[in-house]
Amino acid sequence: MIEISKNIPIPESKTRSALPYKSMEIGDSFHIEGTSLQAVCNSNYRAGKKLGMKFIAKKDEKGIRVWRMA
Repeated sequence: MIEISKNIPIPESKTRSALPYKSMEIGDSFHIEGTSLQAVCNSNYRAGKKLGMKFIAKKDEKGIRVWRMA
């Protein structure tokens, strides 16, 4: 039988909650490590739709850099 648990909080997403999309101006960038390019691009897309901004991500030797484009 499977036990049902109550009042267990949902953990915050490491990627989305920590990324500074709202405070970025056009041309600003940030660097992130420990995640995939696809996960960052998905976060960029969701944040861009929500905030009315555009972001681009490029992989480099240490991780991924994200720029605000518009």
